[in-house]
Amino acid sequence: MLPLILDKTFSNKNYTKTGLPKAEYDNCAFVNCVFETCYLSTISFLECVFTNCNLTNTKLKETTFKDVIFTDCKLVGMPFYECNSFLFSVSFNHCNLDLATFNTLKLIGTSFNESSLQEVDFTEADLTNCSFNNCNLKNAVFENSVLESADFRSANNFSFNPSNNKMKGAKFSRATVDGLLAAHQIIIE
Repeated sequence: MLPLILDKTFSNKNYTKTGLPKAEYDNCAFVNCVFETCYLSTISFLECVFTNCNLTNTKLKETTFKDVIFTDCKLVGMPFYECNSFLFSVSFNHCNLDLATFNTLKLIGTSFNESSLQEVDFTEADLTNCSFNNCNLKNAVFENSVLESADFRSANNFSFNPSNNKMKGAKFSRATVDGLLAAHQIIIE
């Protein structure tokens, strides 16, 4: 059983050499911390907040994220699909998630707010009721994904085939709906 760390704030720490001690972090805040290429495997984060942290290419095998908020974080190449899927719940504000992988995860109701999601893999992910508020989805992959009631109205640069996804009730703006037609190679003037 992992030790429990409650209500603690970690500021201006660099864990690239020492690593973050394996524990269950409950209601903790991580501010201006560097976790780049760290092994966060089997660590639990419950109701934690990460602000202005660099988690690029961290290892997440069986990591638990429950009610975790990421704000102004760099999460490039994060393999979220490796996380413990039980109670997985996250939200992202002003984050760089380029090249992250969420395939097969249940992300129901997840908020992606003003974030870069370029080349993110959402293959077979359940994105029901997700919002992509002012997000850049350039080259993001949606294949056999559940996008029912997802909100893409202010998202940009997305391009995916509606025939390859479940999309009942998904919301799009007229200005960006051409991203749904690109797969059909039609010309819109």
